[in-house]
Amino acid sequence: MAELNPVATKTLANMKVEPETDWKAARAIGGASLLLAVLQSLCTAVLTVSGIRVVIGLTALAAAGGIYAPARGFHQDAIRIPMLILASAGAIINIAVLAWIRHLRSRPAAQWRRRPLTPRQKRSELLQIVLAIVTLVLVALETWTHSIVHRTGPPPAGIHSRAPGSQR
Repeated sequence: MAELNPVATKTLANMKVEPETDWKAARAIGGASLLLAVLQSLCTAVLTVSGIRVVIGLTALAAAGGIYAPARGFHQDAIRIPMLILASAGAIINIAVLAWIRHLRSRPAAQWRRRPLTPRQKRSELLQIVLAIVTLVLVALETWTHSIVHRTGPPPAGIHSRAPGSQR
């Protein structure tokens, strides 16, 4: 067998790998791997969102083109009405729970342990109330306008169809 160079053997023996250096290198490699994984995920997310936007746009275009046709798919009464009921019930329960929390906080028995709300908690409660009210308004508007937009029968009394320029 060939012998190793004595200078190289002595140099290799004197070299010590410090654990701290290995830890820093491993951390740098891990960080770079994480960064590349995040970038790849962002790219995938952007492509997915682009596809979803196309589907939403095509669906809106199809719906706008056939607005006077009977509702199909998700807008059937069998799906629409229970969803409206669930949305209304959820919004009403949310408002009721928030009102009950405020009522309990304002009671004299709770004053000794009452802590002031943080700005984040105040914003969260306000956002929940606003979203619940918006939900109720949207449900009311959907209920009111549904029969107008998706009418299948003759137009209501008082609305006459005339061609432009025609005389009575």
